[in-house]
Amino acid sequence: MQSDVDDLRVPRPAPRRFWWHAILFAGCVLLANGLVGERGLLERVRARRSYAEAAEDLGRLRQQNVRLRETVHNLRTDPATIEAVAREELGLIRRGEILVSVRNLKR
Repeated sequence: MQSDVDDLRVPRPAPRRFWWHAILFAGCVLLANGLVGERGLLERVRARRSYAEAAEDLGRLRQQNVRLRETVHNLRTDPATIEAVAREELGLIRRGEILVSVRNLKR
């Protein structure tokens, strides 16, 4: 009769199996967090890309600043540069020069 009772009992899961599943689940959660979390791999890749773009922009802006400083220096000190700007932007001419305006008569 004892053997009949033993056969009717529901087998309990082994404690080792529970802990193995718990550790596997925790590992999956940590892996997912490491990939897509706030400080995960994908965020680091985005941050590096953003940093590289910002560094390129900074380099371009520094080069533009150098060119602008040269232009300012030339506008303050170089008579030929001052004359070129006066002719182009203000439409000024030298004494003795004749201004000829050409208009397109076709409409």
